[in-house]
Amino acid sequence: MSDTIVARCESKGLRMTGQRRIIASVLEDSDDHPDVEALYDRASAQDDGISLATVYRTVKLFQEAGILDRVEFGDGRARYEDAERDHHDHLIDLTTGEVIEFVDPEIEALQEKIAAKLGYKLKGHRLELYAVKANK
Repeated sequence: MSDTIVARCESKGLRMTGQRRIIASVLEDSDDHPDVEALYDRASAQDDGISLATVYRTVKLFQEAGILDRVEFGDGRARYEDAERDHHDHLIDLTTGEVIEFVDPEIEALQEKIAAKLGYKLKGHRLELYAVKANK
């Protein structure tokens, strides 16, 4: 990821208010997959003038501009991550809700092989594994 979220917003011609800059900064600093409510909590801690509606509108604007990706992990909540993050897959712990990012070269190669076997060239994918801790 070469540019900041703010820089990518500006390069797409989005008007970046102070509140939008705070929301972008919160997104950039997130190492999880926050939903709008979590973004609001974090952003309003920096500026108590930020409303939940502002966060919803900003997230929608960033998503429509291709700056954020919306992800859903089966819990009914839309979550967000930077659209320019390095490729990764997700393992979702169904007990705790923890989302673990991972990359596995064997899985990547197998997906390419399956696509080729079916006569396709893979252009992208999203893999989500839903799991519970194994008993030891």
